[in-house]
Amino acid sequence: MAILELQGLAKNFGETAVLKPLDLTLASGQMLVIVGASGCGKSTLLRLVAGLESASAGRILLDGADITRQDPSQRDIAMVFQNYALYPHMTVAQNMGYALKLRGESRAAIAAKVEEAAALLGLGDLLGRRPAQLSGGQRQRVAMGRAIVRQPKLFLFDEPLSNLDAKLRVSMRAEIRRLQKRLGITSLYVTHDQVEAMTMADRLIVMEAGRAAQIAAPMEVFERPASRFVAQFMGAPAMNILDPVRAGMGNTPPGSVAGIRPEYVEIVADGVPLAVDLVEPLGAETLIHGTLRCGQRLTLRRAGPPPAADGLHVRFPEEALHFFDAESGIRIEEEAAF
Repeated sequence: MAILELQGLAKNFGETAVLKPLDLTLASGQMLVIVGASGCGKSTLLRLVAGLESASAGRILLDGADITRQDPSQRDIAMVFQNYALYPHMTVAQNMGYALKLRGESRAAIAAKVEEAAALLGLGDLLGRRPAQLSGGQRQRVAMGRAIVRQPKLFLFDEPLSNLDAKLRVSMRAEIRRLQKRLGITSLYVTHDQVEAMTMADRLIVMEAGRAAQIAAPMEVFERPASRFVAQFMGAPAMNILDPVRAGMGNTPPGSVAGIRPEYVEIVADGVPLAVDLVEPLGAETLIHGTLRCGQRLTLRRAGPPPAADGLHVRFPEEALHFFDAESGIRIEEEAAF
């Protein structure tokens, strides 16, 4: 296990700042998930830690040792790639043990470590197969096994589930999280999938245009988003953003917009009218889309089947509201809101 520290870490490509100075300390054994849209800098951050890109500024410390300029092979870091990066001509056992062979370890030591990792990952019966004979999920487990046998200080995951179908993604993300907790290896995990991010992280970095928009525990990011961008990026459907005066919310901070998550909008007998134009039944829950009398769009989520009425009345509970500065998008704290 290891502590990872980033001190003013930044990356420029020419005049473009793809990663703005970032400070972070990740405790030993924690899983940090880096989430954001394409081009936000999340993969650049991972590649800097791996040593696949050189930093323009700042330092990377692993257990107190400065590895910023160190060769990737010397960093005691293992990386699991999106495309698995398995050698097609090698068996599962050979793929998993190849890094150990390069280290010069004995055949007996390699075999013991490979068998131990294979048992952990349910690959014991597949050690003699080649990658072409495996399913996507099996290949992903082989890639993880190859990382595990090295017993690194740090795991890096670069969107490892993006090539899998939806059902397999769910099972594999749980498998990776259980394994990471069991091994206790400090890990960085990059994804664009917010559900993956919420369910797997001890801590989250939400990236926006090369900067960390928020660094916090998953539920803190969900319940107290630092900005309008974070509020709308984390959560599906996205948080509703409304002009509070036009939406009839009463006493509101000046120069603000109001946010409320779809699950917290209440259906009431007498409230703000909502003209419903789309209902999406999802089984255990229903999404309802419509337009308020003021012309603003609203989505709400409710448990169970769709309501019977075409038109509804809704209420916005004060305790569920978030306020953001209308210009900067920065969160207005509750004590300053009114």
